Amino acid sequence: MKKTLLLLLAAFCGVLTAAAQDLIVKTDASRIEAKVVEITTDAVRYKKFSYPAGPTYVLPVKQIAYIRYANGETEYYAESVPAAELTPAEPAEGTETRGGEEYVVKRYEIGELYDRNGVRGIVCCLSEDGRHGLVVSLDQIYLPWSGFRKPDLRTVGTTNRSDGRENMKIVEEYIAANGLSWDDFPAFKWCREKGEGWYLPAIDELLNIGHNYNGGSRAVNNRRAHKAFNGALQEAGGKRMDRLVYYFSSTELDEKSAYTSHMNIEPPYVVEIPKYNKFLVRAVHAF
Repeated sequence: MKKTLLLLLAAFCGVLTAAAQDLIVKTDASRIEAKVVEITTDAVRYKKFSYPAGPTYVLPVKQIAYIRYANGETEYYAESVPAAELTPAEPAEGTETRGGEEYVVKRYEIGELYDRNGVRGIVCCLSEDGRHGLVVSLDQIYLPWSGFRKPDLRTVGTTNRSDGRENMKIVEEYIAANGLSWDDFPAFKWCREKGEGWYLPAIDELLNIGHNYNGGSRAVNNRRAHKAFNGALQEAGGKRMDRLVYYFSSTELDEKSAYTSHMNIEPPYVVEIPKYNKFLVRAVHAF
């Protein structure tokens, strides 16, 4: 009898635990069991339900189909779920069938070389299913964010924290509206000249890159993770990520400063630095 009661209690607790999780379903149909901690107009910040003491992840709202909260309520963000990018192939494990044809679904890993459709870089951020994410450029450079100094400091409006592509658009619009050129924004120009789709990452994207560079968490010094990441960069002919120097993000604080982050394990991870100073720049591209 006592054993039966204990089993029932354990099952009841298991139900409560399961009910306490939020479910994020992305537009690519992948699912994330999470605990949502913050929702803004641009992004959702969450912790993995299986690791509540771990890092906070950031997911742009436009990548979310809907969220089913622990209380049973559902909030929809997208009208439909697009098909994932697929490549025709022979039938194999991990394939999908569409229209009578068998397709292999490519799943990537952090630190893997991505080289498709003219985009070449190292995978630095991934969706839960490993199909989509960001690649970081093989090279880097010291550049100022912009060239404006006193008394001509300017607020551009690049306040998006989770999607650097939106900030790039704002810079482009600002240039057109004020008779400027990309030369006035050296960091953005360098990323843009890599080709269509390359951009200067937003601050939350930089933070995610830093976490993934260190194996998914900065709570411990995972030398194997960042050595493997840097090794992949070098094998592809690129330059190692710098762990001590701050990288510019596209997210500005005010007319004088923009947010920066580094790859090291020691906080603070975000520091505001004058836009006219030269710091490291890496470009990213979504896939």
